[in-house]
Amino acid sequence: MTDFAARRTMMVDTQVRPSDVTKFPIIDAMLSVPRENFVPEAKREAAYMGENIDLGGGRVVLEPRTLAKMLDALDIQPDEMVLDLGCGLGYSAAVLARLADFVVAIESDEAMASDAQTGLSEFGADNVAVVQGEPAEGNAKNGPYDVIVAQGAVEQVPDALLEQLKEGGRMAAIFSDGKLGTVRIGYKIDGTVVWRHSFNAGAPILAGFEASRAFVL
Repeated sequence: MTDFAARRTMMVDTQVRPSDVTKFPIIDAMLSVPRENFVPEAKREAAYMGENIDLGGGRVVLEPRTLAKMLDALDIQPDEMVLDLGCGLGYSAAVLARLADFVVAIESDEAMASDAQTGLSEFGADNVAVVQGEPAEGNAKNGPYDVIVAQGAVEQVPDALLEQLKEGGRMAAIFSDGKLGTVRIGYKIDGTVVWRHSFNAGAPILAGFEASRAFVL
């Protein structure tokens, strides 16, 4: 029988801590959430590999290093509300639930959203609401948010989504440029989001976050 708890500890010791992620709440969250419960049954054995796990439908579970470094840069506080975009089967939302006051997790795939809600309920993450919807549209009804996190890459971020970020709020996203990706943290200052480079990472582009292509005859 696989000792997933030991693998979880090894993941933190070999992928998270060496990436300069030292904040106790993040370490504790990643040690607490059973990653293997939020991936397809056939991929449980690969749950703690240092790579993105493909969930199908353009969704991934971001590699532990990427998610941990994003969370480190965002510095989520216990009284903050978080919008999680493209939550897949709910792993990211489960981790965020350990850090924040409340999480609204968006997933467009009906089956994934249902499985995410089930998995989060079984884990006891009762401060997460899974909403079926398009990640690029966010969830204005429950906003504005202190923090927005995209669980995939973007080429551009819709203004309507940025409007859901509180003044002084932060957003983390992997900006895709060809095969390369850069995590940037956006800070909302005087109504405008200013993006700053954080580190390099890669992921599939989330639907709705593609750059608009100029039409050429």
